[in-house]
Amino acid sequence: MLVLGACIAGGAMAGAGTASAADARGVNANSGTVGIVSGGVEGTYVRIAADLASVLDDGDTLRVLPMLGKGSVQNLKDIVLLKGIDVGIVQSDVLAYAKRERLLPNLDRRIKYIAKLYNEEMHILAGPEVTRIEDLAGRKVNVDVQGSGTSMTASLIFDMLGIRVEPQADDQALALEKLRRGEIAAMAYVAGKPTRLFRDLKGNDGLHFLSIPMSAALLDTYLPSRLTSADYEGLIKPGEQVDTVAVGAVMAVYGWDRDVDRHRKVARFVDAFFSRFDEFLKPPRHPKWKEVNLAADVPGWTRFEPAEQWLRQASAGKETQTAARKEEFRSFVEQRGIPPQQAEKLFEQFLLWQARSPQ
Repeated sequence: MLVLGACIAGGAMAGAGTASAADARGVNANSGTVGIVSGGVEGTYVRIAADLASVLDDGDTLRVLPMLGKGSVQNLKDIVLLKGIDVGIVQSDVLAYAKRERLLPNLDRRIKYIAKLYNEEMHILAGPEVTRIEDLAGRKVNVDVQGSGTSMTASLIFDMLGIRVEPQADDQALALEKLRRGEIAAMAYVAGKPTRLFRDLKGNDGLHFLSIPMSAALLDTYLPSRLTSADYEGLIKPGEQVDTVAVGAVMAVYGWDRDVDRHRKVARFVDAFFSRFDEFLKPPRHPKWKEVNLAADVPGWTRFEPAEQWLRQASAGKETQTAARKEEFRSFVEQRGIPPQQAEKLFEQFLLWQARSPQ
């Protein structure tokens, strides 16, 4: 009995040790995990999030978990309310919309941004009987699911243009099928061009993009853009273009206090993302990465402190490096008798050449 009891006790201790080890591994794994809510399966957000995971995953130190999202409005709510989400990709106009609609309190304090990513274009794909955007008045137009970025932006744009449509709230894949069957007049979709949903479409069934006429009201909020045959060769003829507007995509984050573990975790993500950004510019990453300027400001938003600090340090480092190079260059040209004015122009050309040269 004593031997059996010892065996049982030893087994219990071993089991406790195994459980403790498993708990420790779980803590380590979670301490390096960053959840990113993106968009639907056909959109650009999910591909951007997948790129982040592919480039930045580094075992338990940093692991990026991309998640499908339901659009900018819902993503904003999820960043604030859900425990497993640290970062979300949203449209830049969603914060102003959320404040106007009073969706959540204290958003200025609770929501920050890491970086502006790229611009997303408004696509309005219509059936053969619709020739102008004005023809959509009083007709069924799909604007994506409730709470999506497309739904929000479409309502703002149609309101600014004075066009009252009958909005439908189907997901984009179902909306495309309904458009083909003639059950709706058009579908709106905010996504980075070329979006996979439309990329392989042909114009044989009469589907085509509608131009959005520019107005002062639109240009106060959105950027002018265009769709071309290079984006959608099956829907737009070579040499033709469709005028549209674009809205910025933003990498948003919860504004954690500095002494919180999740603040430190996201700060590690920021450091890895900024430090390894050049890897996102190489194939097979999404071409939209080439539009990203990490230092670009987003009006109405406040940058997450670790991101702001990283950019300041990087800028200071570049200025110091440039000053050192300029001093070396000055000595070089003085030894060769090159006049100061000419030397200054040569140095500017040298910096431009260096910036354009592959690393």
